[in-house]
Amino acid sequence: MNTQLPGPLVSATWLAEHLTAPDVKIIDASWFLPGEERNPVSEFEETHIEGAVFFDIDVLRDPDNPLPHMLPHAQHFGEQLAHLGISNGDLVIAYDSVGLFSAPRAWWTLRVFGHDRVAVLDGGLPAWRALGLATCSGPALPDAGIFDADYRPELVRDLAQMLSNVQTNSEQVIDARGHGRFVGSEPEVRPGLRSGHIPGSANLPYSDLIDANNKSLLPAEKIEAALAKRGIDLTRPVVTTCGSGISASLLALALFTCGHSAVAVYDGSWTEWGGRDDTPLETG
Repeated sequence: MNTQLPGPLVSATWLAEHLTAPDVKIIDASWFLPGEERNPVSEFEETHIEGAVFFDIDVLRDPDNPLPHMLPHAQHFGEQLAHLGISNGDLVIAYDSVGLFSAPRAWWTLRVFGHDRVAVLDGGLPAWRALGLATCSGPALPDAGIFDADYRPELVRDLAQMLSNVQTNSEQVIDARGHGRFVGSEPEVRPGLRSGHIPGSANLPYSDLIDANNKSLLPAEKIEAALAKRGIDLTRPVVTTCGSGISASLLALALFTCGHSAVAVYDGSWTEWGGRDDTPLETG
């Protein structure tokens, strides 16, 4: 069976109708900001969509990089996905318990490693529960899958590339952090980071793209309007950034819904850029 993917987002109704399809695999990719004092693993074991496994963003990372949840090597990622019961032919649906926040990071990561059959549950677990759909508890015990990862460097940017782009301005950079953090009037959530933003970047807080009522992504036309307001040209290359690569992935998903499928994410984001003293920055 080859379940057809309707797009980068699926509704709770769609997922409920395809929940038992053998090639549909569900991952809970919940993650919380430092200081929120919430444990996504324990929350998963308390309540999750039946059949879901936990995609731990802080485990599926490069263990040798001190920066938070940086992309792992392809072999490590493939082994971890197989351990979660996911194979290359599966259709993966990612969700998070907030509604729409960290699940796009899993969506982008799977695409980075060559897996296009992936979508995000629009509105996440809250949308699922709002329809009265069933949840369960306990740890996930999946059967092993077979996942061969194929790294796509064109979807990722590193520090050297971002430094070069400050000079060339060949790619538009959009920062998903809140306005206060972007202009430097509010402190960063991680201590020790300088305040401000990458020179030449535009600010589009990820929260501006979320419907406050149902925690779902705004329609493409409203996203396009928000981008146009900030001078973003959808015919030119775009790189997204944020605090540590989580909400930057949400921006990448939003751009994808507008037809811009080649958006790259700066993996180190402000934790890397603002944590150094040799990177240029702007405030205000």
